[in-house]
Amino acid sequence: MSWASWTTTGVYTGRGGVLTDEAGTVTGDLTVHTTWTEREARVAVQYSGASDWFTMSGSPVPCATEEESRDLHDAVVEAVREGNGATVPTLPGPLV
Repeated sequence: MSWASWTTTGVYTGRGGVLTDEAGTVTGDLTVHTTWTEREARVAVQYSGASDWFTMSGSPVPCATEEESRDLHDAVVEAVREGNGATVPTLPGPLV
């Protein structure tokens, strides 16, 4: 079984924040974490320095390769910075 994960700290949300499944909209200084395993990527966010993680709305998503999951993580970080009730973005091309 293959897996990978990425974490980016100190990501400030744009106006309107990030939409999560558990806490609704969160704003401010967040940590973004993506885990990829078995052709699926899961994305979570937390207030930087906190212990609770929240599933970013739209997660999990099909993701065929580790490289695609890294691209997804980068796109998620950019979406968080943009705000506007960000959800996990859809990357161009097949992720299956």
